[in-house]
Amino acid sequence: MYFIDVQGTLIDDHTKLPTRGAVAFIDYLNERQIPYMVITNSTKNPSDEFLGYLNSIGLHIPQSHYLDPLMMLESHIDKRRKIAAYGSEPFLNVLRSMGYTLDFNSPDVVLVAIKEDFTPDEYAQMIEFLLAGAKLVGMHETTLYAKNHKRYPGVGAILKMLEFATSTQYTVVGKPSVPFFEEALSRLQQQKADAAFSEITIISDDVKGDLIGAQKLGMKGVFVLSGKIRNADEIIPSLNPSECPAEIYPNIEGILEQL
Repeated sequence: MYFIDVQGTLIDDHTKLPTRGAVAFIDYLNERQIPYMVITNSTKNPSDEFLGYLNSIGLHIPQSHYLDPLMMLESHIDKRRKIAAYGSEPFLNVLRSMGYTLDFNSPDVVLVAIKEDFTPDEYAQMIEFLLAGAKLVGMHETTLYAKNHKRYPGVGAILKMLEFATSTQYTVVGKPSVPFFEEALSRLQQQKADAAFSEITIISDDVKGDLIGAQKLGMKGVFVLSGKIRNADEIIPSLNPSECPAEIYPNIEGILEQL
């Protein structure tokens, strides 16, 4: 059974097309009815639109096999709460379409997603809201954001900075939060009723933002070098033995070759 990341794992961060072996791997799971969930931290498009895109490029993922943070947001933030949201314009538009009220005067919640061009003034505004008592929520906790062959601080890095600056603890909607993984497991159990974390292999290009949290729940972590990290030496030497993934492959094709 598998949990499978998307960006950098199933699709290339630059081209947004399937990585080497991705289509064949999903086809392999579908043909053999092997239980799996595609779990992504994508937030720039409505859930059904992004899943539709993945299917349009050859990744035949049923709706029942897909989960993203937008599908979890209402369980974290009531729509009656005023939100100061920070991220790309498409993400802000998705929030509006979901019925959330964006308020940059006296928000109840500071909600952080990803973009590459946060400004110092935006960080200053977030800090003022948090010091005034707003709650801090991240759409996910990725370490790095890769775009146009550049790597930027991920949402997790920004959350850590804001926590340090304001002493405000944060919660996370998507990966690697326990509620997100528990929801993914609940949906996987619709495919195999007795599925447990200990039986799941999680595949991702983000060790700190995905694999470590999953491994703490008992999952087997598999690290692919097709995304944000292309050289394992950039990350593995800094990890504790318990944090290291069980296996490392250049891409998802390498995993398929071992099945």
